[in-house]
Amino acid sequence: MTVGFYTLGCKVNQADSNAIAAHMSASGYTTAPPETADIVVLNSCTVTAESDRKTRQTLRRFRKVNQECILVLTGCAVQVCDDLAQQYPEADLILGQRDVRDLARYINEFFLRRQPLMHVSAHQRDESFDAPAQALTSTRATLKIQDGCDHFCSYCIVPHARGSVRSKPLDDVRRDAQTLVGQGFQEIVLVGINLAAYGKGQDYDLGNAVLAAAESGVSRIRLGSLEPDLLSESVLGALSCAKAFCPHFHLSLQSGCDSALKRMGRRYDAIYYANLVSRLRESFPNSSITTDIMVGFPGETEQEHAQSLAFVEEISFSNVHVFPFSPRPGTPAASFAGQIVKAEKQRRAQQAVSLTKSLNRAFLATQIGQTHEVLLEQPAKNGGMQGYTRNYTPVVALNATPAQRNLLVQIAVSHVDGEQCVGLVAH
Repeated sequence: MTVGFYTLGCKVNQADSNAIAAHMSASGYTTAPPETADIVVLNSCTVTAESDRKTRQTLRRFRKVNQECILVLTGCAVQVCDDLAQQYPEADLILGQRDVRDLARYINEFFLRRQPLMHVSAHQRDESFDAPAQALTSTRATLKIQDGCDHFCSYCIVPHARGSVRSKPLDDVRRDAQTLVGQGFQEIVLVGINLAAYGKGQDYDLGNAVLAAAESGVSRIRLGSLEPDLLSESVLGALSCAKAFCPHFHLSLQSGCDSALKRMGRRYDAIYYANLVSRLRESFPNSSITTDIMVGFPGETEQEHAQSLAFVEEISFSNVHVFPFSPRPGTPAASFAGQIVKAEKQRRAQQAVSLTKSLNRAFLATQIGQTHEVLLEQPAKNGGMQGYTRNYTPVVALNATPAQRNLLVQIAVSHVDGEQCVGLVAH
């Protein structure tokens, strides 16, 4: 039988889907597009009410286009919903994030009983981590080393969906990185739900994880999204010692206004954040700092919005993901006073996007005239090959060929075209 996957949400969800695929492959299943597969696994996201809507919509779509399939729902939405059968009637199997590891067994049980099954186990601190499975791209692999979050920001359901912080042991990080290098990957991206919390309660931290992965001899190590309040001096010191570490820091901000940060339940203020960015830029020259910005949080005044945008401009991020606040039922912020209407949130988002586009153009311009190491990944639309520098700048090498895929080459950047740099392979 064949199994297909459709993943909503973050890179951690994608890593989880890859692990499920590996378990199914070991049980004799082959993969196929979800539109035609015998079994369709939807790995859900529940970070906002919109995410839940997309999960319901996607389930209905696959039930319509692939009527005879066994439809499996797993992921974050499953862990926090109280009325799963009513919310997701299209699903034949509803399995928790721990239970779905035994999907092949539950499929056999479904064939015997021929009726919907539901198994949702709570997360535990001593959960094991899967070994690395399929890759993020043909050149870059994702290695999940952390799960869970203990922060409980006022707008976020993730701690309820993912449980407490837990970390993959260092020996396992070292082993899994060696496995990926043996498979030919040049770059490994370490990911987690709250990645900077790696090692909480243990005698190691995220810096130790990077150094352990570096022992594999991998050319590049990149980090997923980071909470700024957890980047200690010891972590930064370890990162600076790792030759393979790529100086791109995606530091979650949410707002540049202290009063909004306080309502959000964030654990830092704007001054702390700005000082951290200064330390990063001093320790990692030509590093790239990217972030997430939420607009329209309950109670956000026009003055607070302007203050947040002014801070974004002050930091001069290389790129920013802008999104309007979406109330998630089950979180305190969903019932906060001062909810902002959709049209106003969209207006503020457009303002923020306009600013961040100009910041991105300014950052890309600073890369002109430099020669960068680029990992070539795939053909560019108008010829040549495209890939990323160590600081995650997208670059098109006009004179590169598909034969150079998965090679690290030196690119002399000559100009900017839209949202990417362009140059030639330096011979």
